[in-house]
Amino acid sequence: MSTLYANTPIQHAEVGGTRLAYREFGDRTGMPLILFSRFRGSIDDWDPSVIERLAAERHVIVFDNAGVGFSDGRVGADIAEMTDTAIHLIEELGIPQADMLGFSMGGYITERLALTRPDLVRYLILVGTGAGGGEGAVLQGPEIEEWLKSGRSMQEILEAIWFSTSETGKAATANYLARIYTPERPERANVTDEAGVALRKAINDWWAGEGATLEELHRIEQPTLIVNGIRDAMVPSPNSFLMAQKIPNSQLILYPDSGHGSLFQYPEAFSQAVLDFITTHESGGLR
Repeated sequence: MSTLYANTPIQHAEVGGTRLAYREFGDRTGMPLILFSRFRGSIDDWDPSVIERLAAERHVIVFDNAGVGFSDGRVGADIAEMTDTAIHLIEELGIPQADMLGFSMGGYITERLALTRPDLVRYLILVGTGAGGGEGAVLQGPEIEEWLKSGRSMQEILEAIWFSTSETGKAATANYLARIYTPERPERANVTDEAGVALRKAINDWWAGEGATLEELHRIEQPTLIVNGIRDAMVPSPNSFLMAQKIPNSQLILYPDSGHGSLFQYPEAFSQAVLDFITTHESGGLR
């Protein structure tokens, strides 16, 4: 476990009879920045390099949805149910409005949340994500499943689909793994196989169009930052262009020589981009 996580206790909130886990970083004043995690990602899978940089200027909250990581209960049946759980947690924490950052599957939830409860969302950051199935969407290729079932090491898999196989990408992969998978990492930080199956079903349904936001993106009025790697194969990069075209007040950043994990390959540049985006809009937006 990183020093950051070891020094930041897990807190819990009761939501609909389910105990949900979360951590808070940084100064507790000001508008919170809530982070929504990826498929099979717990609160201990956020790169501490990103959290530390964001928390130096913002009140950062990370949480595990029901049935994931350190939270109790069962995984939501679909993205809509996971969104409802997140909404209830935000309300339970007494947060009237927040900036929200969704990575991968977490982006699906933040999109749906921004459409369901726009009053809760000030600014939106969507990273390595898409708006589900529909006209123009680009689906994940079969090579991803082959990599995940290949029996290769995590280092090799992440180089291939999260970072890159260049020397820079290999170094970024090794550094990320060293920051996340320390000897002190608790077992509960690893999402169970049972939860993984349920999460995968929700993802497949989303890309089949069930609850997808693609045809509703034009209704997202909040300033939105869209971020991805130039060669993301898990949520193919063309989906980032599609979202940027459909969300009226959006900006797009694509990082070079990177895939799905671009935010962790370039933690300094990514974190600064998020902070600059928030500060710019707090000052009146792009001029």
